Amino acid sequence: MIAVIGDLHGCVHTLTELYSQVKSKYPSIEVYCVGDLVDRGNFSYETVHFCISNNLKVCLGNHDYMFYSYFREPFSIMARSWIYNGHIATLNSYKNHPYALEPHLDYIENLKLFYNTEDAFVCHSGISKVYKKWFREYKLDGTSDGFIEKLLSKDLSEDYSIIWAREGILNIGKLQIVGHTHKIDLIHEKSNNICYIDTGCVYGNKLTCVIVEKNEIIEVIQIPTLKEDIYPL
Repeated sequence: MIAVIGDLHGCVHTLTELYSQVKSKYPSIEVYCVGDLVDRGNFSYETVHFCISNNLKVCLGNHDYMFYSYFREPFSIMARSWIYNGHIATLNSYKNHPYALEPHLDYIENLKLFYNTEDAFVCHSGISKVYKKWFREYKLDGTSDGFIEKLLSKDLSEDYSIIWAREGILNIGKLQIVGHTHKIDLIHEKSNNICYIDTGCVYGNKLTCVIVEKNEIIEVIQIPTLKEDIYPL
């Protein structure tokens, strides 16, 4: 059994409250996040720090990748893209914590693209049908995870990648839990075996966590966005 939380975008107070509720009900559960820790919300630094301190198993999100690229690959397309995607809030959150920037970039550099657990396949945006032939050939029993990670890592700047794809998501034969494409509420597309859990926390809606066991959603825990995370400081 695992818990998976949706996109965070600097909403550390909402995250803290949701995490507390999850751990209160499931004390020993492993907690995952589909990524996008930074940008738009007020507390990107604090959100990354929380995830590190509480050992959340975080997948790389496209906003995390742009943030990382801006400082480590400044001439890349992803670095240039960051300035149009909520970067000011992130820079402001690190203004009083400059010492933390490099360690946090190291942390983001080492985030996994996916977690292939016995309970679900967790990633940021989903596996595109572009990769259909590979997922037909390799089983998702854990033995091919290294190859799959290497394959997917080559395409991170593409709009069909595991951190960018919005349409044409492949049914991989087990439950995929993804964020990236925000919805008003959780959507579980049973026909496609995919669960969308980005419920627009940073836009003032709510933060969602799903409790999953062996490809079945056991419970959904949600809390409304706390105002301090998104209102002007």
